[in-house]
Amino acid sequence: MTALPTGLAAGTWNIDPTHTDASFTVRHAGISKVRGTVAVTSGTLTVGEDLESSAVSVTLDPSTVTTGDANRDGHLKSADFFDVETFGGWTFASTAIRTDGGDKHVVVGDLTIHGVTREVELETEFNGTAVDPFGNTRAGFEATVTISRKDFGLTWNAALEAGGVLVADKVRIDLDVSAIKA
Repeated sequence: MTALPTGLAAGTWNIDPTHTDASFTVRHAGISKVRGTVAVTSGTLTVGEDLESSAVSVTLDPSTVTTGDANRDGHLKSADFFDVETFGGWTFASTAIRTDGGDKHVVVGDLTIHGVTREVELETEFNGTAVDPFGNTRAGFEATVTISRKDFGLTWNAALEAGGVLVADKVRIDLDVSAIKA
């Protein structure tokens, strides 16, 4: 049994969507990166007496994708990519949590995007707890994972005249999470 991080109390913690951010980065045309965000709409962290008995579940809404370009956002929401009309929300449900030294942990779980579920490992860091001005006890976490978009059926691309493709396969996902003790 692995002890809980200092300051993280057992019980239910609800992810606060207004203070939680999910962002992604993907290489574009092989020479630059496109960054965007997707709204986290809900989530729960159930903290057990140890890490092994704890769990995380999160839902994201791909219809909220924002990259700073309305045309690109519309294309990402279309059937070429996320097909939000058919597939709706993305989900993550943990299957295991293990320590990676100190406040660093690996959260293993099932990520579902575009109707396809794959196991992923999120490198996660616990940033501590604090009481906000309204009396809520909050816990903060950062997590990152790199996925293959092709693994999730996201295969649209365009060949470049000089070789290569417009959209890289590897996508980095970063999460900055604030959860409130229930």
